[in-house]
Amino acid sequence: MPAPADMASFRVGLVQMCTGRDVARNLAELSRLVREAAAAGAQYIQTPEVSVLMERDRARLLVETRPEEGNPAVAHCRALARELGVWLHLGSMGVLVGPDKIANRSFLFSPEGRIAARYDKIHMFDVELPGGESYRESRNFEPGDKAVLAGLPWGTLGMTVCYDMRFPALYRALAKAGAELIAVPSAFTVPTGQAHWHALLRARAIEAQCFILAAAQAGAHESGRSTYGHSIVVSPWGEVLAEADGVETSVILANVELKAVEEARRRVPSLQHDRPFEVVRADTAQDSDAET
Repeated sequence: MPAPADMASFRVGLVQMCTGRDVARNLAELSRLVREAAAAGAQYIQTPEVSVLMERDRARLLVETRPEEGNPAVAHCRALARELGVWLHLGSMGVLVGPDKIANRSFLFSPEGRIAARYDKIHMFDVELPGGESYRESRNFEPGDKAVLAGLPWGTLGMTVCYDMRFPALYRALAKAGAELIAVPSAFTVPTGQAHWHALLRARAIEAQCFILAAAQAGAHESGRSTYGHSIVVSPWGEVLAEADGVETSVILANVELKAVEEARRRVPSLQHDRPFEVVRADTAQDSDAET
């Protein structure tokens, strides 16, 4: 059944932050930017990955991280969504889930202030980058094991976080399960961002034939990290509808027309064309074209 005319489009606001080590200060900055987005008419507002605390030191991270129940940051965002009457997507924050175990958890809050969905980041960023940078996300965070869809008034939202974008099977699975929009709140490094940010997000949009909504961290952080920024909205056809610059704290806005999903899937119905196959290795010891 087609969506009612007043539900066929909506306004997205993506908040670009430079999160530090002070939770109270980070929440104050998050609130300022979310209010700015709401004042500009955004009905769905997304913040970046680790919006509440950016901390690489394990001991400090464990001291500052709380369980979800009774968490002041969760309560703060619930109240903010309710006050502004918006769908507020907290890109992610660390949540204590056991002794020395933290989930990198994304929250979607409804305009009534309830938690409409949760998603724990599945793929952990464990890499050695050129230049000596090293990241071991799995040292501090427990990976999730469930892909999550959430219902918005305008369509179905698939929830992912940052490094997940390098795993296209997740995005195709979300699209096949009904996603029309996919969130990718991120804290992308500068070297990988310069090389891959736009290419990966445009590819995920084209493959899944979904809108990609990716709020990003940007700039030099107190923890010693530098992030790429360039928060971005991409259409199901791969067009960039809105993009922030690389280093500034800011808000970007885009009007999302859900009919673009249907149009992209009608023009190239690739989600219907999967075929089973097996991977085989050619026998290099024999010349298959040799005469017998």
